[in-house]
Amino acid sequence: MASLYFKYAAMNSGKSTQLIQTHFNYIERGLNPYAMTSILHDRDGTGVICARVGLNLKVDAFELSCNLYKLVQKKHDIKALNVVIIDEGQFLTKSQCYQLAQVVDELKIPVIVYGLKTDFRGELFEGSYHLFCLADKIEELKTICWCGNKAHMNARITQDEKVVRDGDQLEIGGNDRYIALCRKHYTKGQIKR
Repeated sequence: MASLYFKYAAMNSGKSTQLIQTHFNYIERGLNPYAMTSILHDRDGTGVICARVGLNLKVDAFELSCNLYKLVQKKHDIKALNVVIIDEGQFLTKSQCYQLAQVVDELKIPVIVYGLKTDFRGELFEGSYHLFCLADKIEELKTICWCGNKAHMNARITQDEKVVRDGDQLEIGGNDRYIALCRKHYTKGQIKR
């Protein structure tokens, strides 16, 4: 039976590495995975999933207005899909989350979504919120704070290493703009010893 999976974590937890490995595993077994990401995620180029360990994967990029059910159905009609894999699930709209659930329920294709739980203010993204509501299976991927405790907060930082508390929710960046912290050090604004 197909399921909707949401695998979430803080920044630098290995989400992209795991996604690329999952995609490879399907191909290695002669199956047909379909991977995509939001067009909003363009840090490494549009339609590129890049892991910190050096792996990358070229995928389709979708717009916020894209009907993901219709897109997947079209691909599935051309060649049967065995899984749909989505990166940057936090950028999904409410409608797109429901469309992915429809892929599972009507097309019987498993959907695995990777993404952040919360933004730099500690608030849920729209996509993450609706994935928590709709997912059949939810898994937290772990990463650690500089202190060694579990990191589950994403702090936005300035060039002079100060934690930012206000601003637009969406600002694409990597290690130069964000750091994963435990709640204690996120609250204190302490990004290193």
